[in-house]
Amino acid sequence: MSTSHACTDPQHHVHDGNAFVQEVERACEQRGLRLTPIRAHALRLIADAGKPMKAYDLLDQMKATHDAAAPPTIYRALDFLLEHGFIHKLASINAYVGCHHPGGAQHAVPFLICDSCQSATELEDERIVDLLEGRARALGFVPQAQTLEVHGMCADCVQAKA
Repeated sequence: MSTSHACTDPQHHVHDGNAFVQEVERACEQRGLRLTPIRAHALRLIADAGKPMKAYDLLDQMKATHDAAAPPTIYRALDFLLEHGFIHKLASINAYVGCHHPGGAQHAVPFLICDSCQSATELEDERIVDLLEGRARALGFVPQAQTLEVHGMCADCVQAKA
């Protein structure tokens, strides 16, 4: 999951790795989904990474405990986790992060991605979501999913550079 967040209501979001995996397990149980050991392990590695994780880095780590882990296995696990809203894919860096609200409704999520340390901050701001969706609908476009990615430098890296 991301190393920081801009959430103003921590009651609705999960930031701890153990709590995150438990919340996904509960959500799978409630929805009748099967969280296989491979899917759960991939989820755990993403949750514990502290920054976006690339599929091949995930594969390398999974091989330590799952000898048969191969790219198709990892991508199937990632596809399941993405499809059900448990993780987000950051397309611009081709990496994955955990979703702060794995058991709830999915919303548009802007991310601030640091080009220096590769951290990703999930910036949850309903005004941004409403503005993007409103503008899209005004153009006759029906949005189904959106991830806004903003690149720059995080406060820690700016401070370290100064």
